[in-house]
Amino acid sequence: MSLEQHKGAAPAKLRFAVITISDTRDASTDRGGPFLVESVQGAGHSVTLRELVKDERDAIAAAMQRAVAQGDVDLVLCTGGTGIAPRDVTYDTLRGILDSEIPGFGELFRWLSYREIGAATILSRALGGLLGGKVVLALPGSPKALRLAMDEIVLKEAGHMVAQARGPQGA
Repeated sequence: MSLEQHKGAAPAKLRFAVITISDTRDASTDRGGPFLVESVQGAGHSVTLRELVKDERDAIAAAMQRAVAQGDVDLVLCTGGTGIAPRDVTYDTLRGILDSEIPGFGELFRWLSYREIGAATILSRALGGLLGGKVVLALPGSPKALRLAMDEIVLKEAGHMVAQARGPQGA
């Protein structure tokens, strides 16, 4: 199949889980999660699960497992905890539980981010992978970084990623 055929066979409407990972944010101060919800819904998709969890390994792993176990979730977006501060454990936690990684996601995000913020992009540990047959994307907490990721990568490729993760019978 050509790239155009693959994309043409991808689902047009997706169901997202949005998980904010933070020690410092709560429902009233979270900016990343609401931005992702607005972005997903603005593109004609739905959010079927929304959570805010502490930046702690067990809480992150449990939230990811809950999200991928839900039949009405096609793709999991998480925001926060992807930096290099000692409390930022999202990257290490996800690397430990993902079935496989999508290295190009983080690479492309950092390349695009470099054009906006320069070498500081090396501090981002944005990550993509598969867990339980579903796509999981870990994004920074900054709304500016989220806009870049959503506009330039996620919304353009979400259906294609989901179709590929499902395989030929689930596309």
